[in-house]
Amino acid sequence: MSETNPAATAPVSADAAPHRYTAAMAAEIEARWQDFWDAEGTYAAPNPKGDLAGDPELVARPKKFIMDMFPYPSGAGLHVGHPLGYIATDVFARFQRMTGHNVLHTLGFDAFGLPAEQYAVQTGTHPRVSTEANMENMKSQLRRLGLGHDKRRSFATIDPEYYKWTQWIFLQIFDSWYDDEAKKARPIAELVAQFEAGERAVPGGRTWSALTEAERADVLGEYRLAYASDAPVNWCPGLGTVLANEEVTADGRSERGNFPVFKSKLRQWNMRITAYADRLLDDLDQLDWPEAIKLQQRNWIGRSEGARVDFPIDGERITVFTTRPDTLFGATYMVLAPEHPLVEKFTPDTWPEGTRDAWTGGHATPAEAVAAYRAQAASKSDVERQAEAKDKTGVFIGAYATNPVNGERVPVFIADYVLMGYGTGAIMAVPAGDQRDFEFARAFELPIRCIVEPTDGRGTDTSTWEDAFASYDAKIMNSANDAVSLDGLPVVEAKERITEWLERTGAGEGTVNFRLRDWLFSRQRYWGEPFPIVYDEEGIAHPLPASMLPLELPEVEDYSPRTFDPDDADTRPETPLSRNADWVNVTLDLGDGPKKYRRETNTMPNWAGSCWYELRYLDPHNGERLVDPEIEQYWMGPREGLPHGGVDLYVGGAEHAVLHLLYARFWSKVLFDLGHVSSAEPFHKLFNQGMIQAYVYRDSRGIAVPAAEVEERDGAYYYQGEKVSRLLGKMGKSLKNAVTPDEICAEYGADTLRLYEMAMGPLDVSRPWDTRAVVGQFRLLQRLWRNVVDENTGELSVVDVAEADIDADTLRALHKAVDGVRQDLEGMRFNTAIAKVTELNNHLTKAGGPVPRSVAERLVLLVAPLAPHVAEELWRKLGHETSVVHEDFPVADPAYVVDETVTCVVQIKGKVKARLEVAPSISDDDLEKAALADEKVVAALGGAGIRKVIVRAPKLVNIVPA
Repeated sequence: MSETNPAATAPVSADAAPHRYTAAMAAEIEARWQDFWDAEGTYAAPNPKGDLAGDPELVARPKKFIMDMFPYPSGAGLHVGHPLGYIATDVFARFQRMTGHNVLHTLGFDAFGLPAEQYAVQTGTHPRVSTEANMENMKSQLRRLGLGHDKRRSFATIDPEYYKWTQWIFLQIFDSWYDDEAKKARPIAELVAQFEAGERAVPGGRTWSALTEAERADVLGEYRLAYASDAPVNWCPGLGTVLANEEVTADGRSERGNFPVFKSKLRQWNMRITAYADRLLDDLDQLDWPEAIKLQQRNWIGRSEGARVDFPIDGERITVFTTRPDTLFGATYMVLAPEHPLVEKFTPDTWPEGTRDAWTGGHATPAEAVAAYRAQAASKSDVERQAEAKDKTGVFIGAYATNPVNGERVPVFIADYVLMGYGTGAIMAVPAGDQRDFEFARAFELPIRCIVEPTDGRGTDTSTWEDAFASYDAKIMNSANDAVSLDGLPVVEAKERITEWLERTGAGEGTVNFRLRDWLFSRQRYWGEPFPIVYDEEGIAHPLPASMLPLELPEVEDYSPRTFDPDDADTRPETPLSRNADWVNVTLDLGDGPKKYRRETNTMPNWAGSCWYELRYLDPHNGERLVDPEIEQYWMGPREGLPHGGVDLYVGGAEHAVLHLLYARFWSKVLFDLGHVSSAEPFHKLFNQGMIQAYVYRDSRGIAVPAAEVEERDGAYYYQGEKVSRLLGKMGKSLKNAVTPDEICAEYGADTLRLYEMAMGPLDVSRPWDTRAVVGQFRLLQRLWRNVVDENTGELSVVDVAEADIDADTLRALHKAVDGVRQDLEGMRFNTAIAKVTELNNHLTKAGGPVPRSVAERLVLLVAPLAPHVAEELWRKLGHETSVVHEDFPVADPAYVVDETVTCVVQIKGKVKARLEVAPSISDDDLEKAALADEKVVAALGGAGIRKVIVRAPKLVNIVPA
């Protein structure tokens, strides 16, 4: 790579020490080198082929793909907490380049979504205008930090050439089904072929040829990995859209805007992520992720083994899933989720004779009771509904089911503590063994039958119990019929026996259940990817052909969603796209002649674009296919240590554990199954950085006041003379404690900011920001500069000295630093790496006299990943014509890394009597001889005999006198 020397054009400062490293000098150096890197393409990572192919020597190196989680371009810009992860990945990427890797490191923008649309609605500014302005501001801020991104690969999810492929992936998922026998996704055409050939039975018993087109579409909809269905959703009238469970707070309000959220049934697009539950669980074991994140995903997927049990009712059945089929004889009532689709079917017109007043909720008919209770339940979040401490509520639906093991009639209730999103949305209630069921049974005067021998002395009379008794160690009792008896069996054996009986009698079967629900994939908003789906006059969904992609988001005058009274649960969404009749109603030829169609007017959720963006970084300008297979294999394919392939390092916040990460894993597996990629996992190694926190100051009203204007006096804090409280928390504009990177760069320079953020503590730990402490890293750079450059003349102050003539202490300090910094950077322990650089730099400062050139060069190379601008400047001043970015990282001489001597403690009766300086390699025998010959040891023994000598070379000798 041909490079010029921009250092030659550096201006001279008019300071007292005219060539001292100052903020002004740092700003000039940093801007100049950033321009140079851009002009030279210093950070361009070559692909093995295609339009980004480049230096064959670089391609031949081991690859390293390093990624940050997609940033959202906020209008508030960056504060100093935002770049923590970006600086860390930049340091690591630079180190990897210097250790012989072809490094792909770039950054794009996740630019669709609710925040931009909300801002647009409030200000009247089109979301594209505000989003693009925010991106430009963020790019400017990030550039100032000197991040080494390959800018050729950057993009935003709002670019049509990007979301063309988001739409294409959706169509791949729509045109696929999950084959449980093959354990993989397959094209839907293969399923159709099985139906046509009679190899697979058509539900309902008819032949495929006998079905109408609409009936076929309904059948395939039960298999497709992307499907539309009428399902309970979180409807937020105040936002005019439905929300995913994860976007609803624990108190049943929208995370964005804090509006009430209600359960409502709407037709929505879903992704059948549940088909991949087992694989999503099993493959976690092969990923290098924090155990806490793996645990969150395992809990979210929630695999549990048990049995499906059918309770007959009115000639049909209610199916439940239970992990404790051994307690089936103790089921004395049933509960359906209020949203359960069978509720209406089994609700009679009148109350059955003998219905207790406590069961009716005071309503004249079952229908009235059900309707009133459903309205009540719809206003609560799932978290509220399952809260342990709340009073149990519900109503009898007026129907009885039959317990299959004993033939008893059990009343059927609806209650909000049962969720449609778990299991079958129905439970058999065993109040003796479940606390929630116990409380419900007490409230509604329902039987409680003891079916597990209590081991805590409470006895078997449940009328005296204060709570339920649950145990996996006790034996079963009161659980027998003419065909099967569980009495006296331990739990595990009882579960096996009753499951065998259920399967033999056709009353149920052993099965596995998951907490994971299918992914709600529709949003009633404007600012998102349009679905590449149209509907014919019969309402059948048709995918657009690839040749019609991208289906671009149309420009509309009114992009506001129709919002409603936030408390009106009975409203229904009206999407902005539905008001654009010319766009919605189209005539298309999808292969069978021109026909009229209606476009889908929902948009995809903001998660869609971030499900696959790692692939676009690989081949960002490919307009013909998602990614070239050879390029994808090169950067992300499986290899030793990466059995499922994926990104080598992915850094971001732990808050995305069960949303983005789970969704991206699902999309990767579908694309892998269909043969589009070689990597079955998107991210092999995950690292969660901590948070930079800041003090929040609040006045007597609890309102945040500007942190920069607070004064500290005698341990208390004052704002405009009024005492304020102080609490460590998040940093942000609304809390009036945000510090921007622009401020710190202006005062000290970007290299100082980089060093400070990396030196604050371990990367995965949250830490408080202290602007006053930043100067410490600025002084480190000033000392570094002074060790290489004469502050008065601007000339090099180093001397040319042969390695053999450098004093041993300096060589030892140098090589220990090289060895330690190399290990720390490899392990992403950037704070300790900076400490070792500081220690070496201080040694050179204290040693006095000129620094040997070879030592100065290696010091600059150690600093280069951490403070790249000053390193480039010093590297050129040291006479080098190539960028420090691609120089080799120093290697330590092992002879200087090992200490010449170590201190050995000699103890007598456990008390230290002498300390010896010995060689690290000394043998036990030689160390024992040296200890016994020491004058202090001889004097301490006073001629006494020795019973035993314990030696732990080279650091300990323990002498036990006779």
